Amino acid sequence: MSEKDVVKELNAYLKGEYMGIHAYEHYIHHTQDPHIRTELQRLQQDHKQHAAKIAERIQDLGGQAVMDNGIKLSMMEFMMNIKGYPDSTERILKGVLNGQMKGIEASEDLVRGDLDDTSLQLVKQNLAEDRDHIDQLNRLMS
Repeated sequence: MSEKDVVKELNAYLKGEYMGIHAYEHYIHHTQDPHIRTELQRLQQDHKQHAAKIAERIQDLGGQAVMDNGIKLSMMEFMMNIKGYPDSTERILKGVLNGQMKGIEASEDLVRGDLDDTSLQLVKQNLAEDRDHIDQLNRLMS
């Protein structure tokens, strides 16, 4: 695999992180529960850190990191905005949980692709934290 292929895969992953960051932003904005808002902000910060680490890795490989989630994912975000975001805490948490699970699935597909060992380990670390997010969100729902 070439560094160019790795950069391409990492940029695809990075676009997904940006989509997650933006989704968290909308959910945070719509939640009325201060405790839930704080928890969602903490999870969003994890995704921001994931994005920063991936962007740094891309630069280390001589590539240029994308700065947003791209047209396709932006259209998906646009459609989410049209549908509206849930207004109850339970529905917000279910929405976040669903998005987190979809993000993990997409990322797991990525790690089967063209990644070098260092990049693969970085994505796997992020995925481990994302799986912890699932547990944390389930605890918030109960």
